[in-house]
Amino acid sequence: MPVQVILPRIMHVGADASHKVGEVLAQLGCSRPLLVTDKIMVKLGYASAIQDVLAQSGISCEVFDDTVPEPTDTSITAGVEKVRSGNYDSVIALGGGSPIDSAKAIAILGKHGGVMRDYKFPRQVNEAGLPIIAIPTTAGTGSECTRFTIITDEANDEKMLCSGLGFMPIAALVDYNLTISVPARTTADTGIDALTHAMEAYVSQKASPYSDSQAVAAMRLIGPNLRRAYHDGSDQTAREAMMLGSTLAGIAFSNASVALVHGMSRPIGAFFHVPHGLSNAMLLPAVTQWSLPAAHSRYADCARFIGTADAHDDDDTATKKLIAFLYEINDELQVPTLEAFGAEHERFFSLLPTMAEQALASGSPGNNPRVPNADEIIDIYRSLWAQN
Repeated sequence: MPVQVILPRIMHVGADASHKVGEVLAQLGCSRPLLVTDKIMVKLGYASAIQDVLAQSGISCEVFDDTVPEPTDTSITAGVEKVRSGNYDSVIALGGGSPIDSAKAIAILGKHGGVMRDYKFPRQVNEAGLPIIAIPTTAGTGSECTRFTIITDEANDEKMLCSGLGFMPIAALVDYNLTISVPARTTADTGIDALTHAMEAYVSQKASPYSDSQAVAAMRLIGPNLRRAYHDGSDQTAREAMMLGSTLAGIAFSNASVALVHGMSRPIGAFFHVPHGLSNAMLLPAVTQWSLPAAHSRYADCARFIGTADAHDDDDTATKKLIAFLYEINDELQVPTLEAFGAEHERFFSLLPTMAEQALASGSPGNNPRVPNADEIIDIYRSLWAQN
């Protein structure tokens, strides 16, 4: 059966790729972009640097910098209104996954109207919004090359998965130089997010030879370099490898889908405001251990690709090394427990049925090699607290 492959139309990858933004806009026939970013990118001078590059091409660019971490339907409202009242023909998304996800939502709602819940999965949003040029500044979400965005519905604390061709950026400018200043905590969280994308794409029931090729390449890049980038942010070789690995992992999961870790991660983020990559890190060892019986050889492959198992290790040995590695890297990268992060015990346990329901409703657990029911998801959630 043929596999549909969805990618940005234009990609520039490597040092100073972000400097191509004016050239890309000209190729697309666009001249009135809105730069969607956050206040950190403005403070660091990254937003003005993009404006300067555009000025050299004779393009002026307004900035919307009110995006927030873990975007909500409320947080994007001002951006949507700015698009609706302005005369923009494109959106430049600059930042980590949250500004890029915000930009995707703004580009769709600004053109087509409605509210974010109208676009929630299982709807496939295939109508085009304003064209998006994505410039990532973290090596993690891969959002620059995915057909997904995640927006929280504030009314009920639900992280809504929104999917479809309309959310795929038309161009991605992947410049690892923009990650050099990323702090260690963010490097860790986004790096484990990218590793999770690659692993889940590889074991997903929707995996294909194409997505496998991207996932395998991503794991081979991320495995040896995540620790290096975390301990020494100025290590350009590690930063470049992580940035490329993140993008390849994004391509992999955009075409194979994520699975149980992501399905369970979103409710943790919505109810307890845990950053997305960090909640993935909390879940990845336990979910991998629970899923092993249904994809034993595939997880063994992951261990070899990451570099924690040797080529001569049998599958049993390789999977044991994988589980040990996932717990060890969480310790080394100082991933906190839910309790240490600040989740309140009674509230966590009272919300377990709702969290399980939301996880299943996202559709992601259905891609897992071992598909859970609500009670099994609750058991895995409970095990996270038991790790304390």
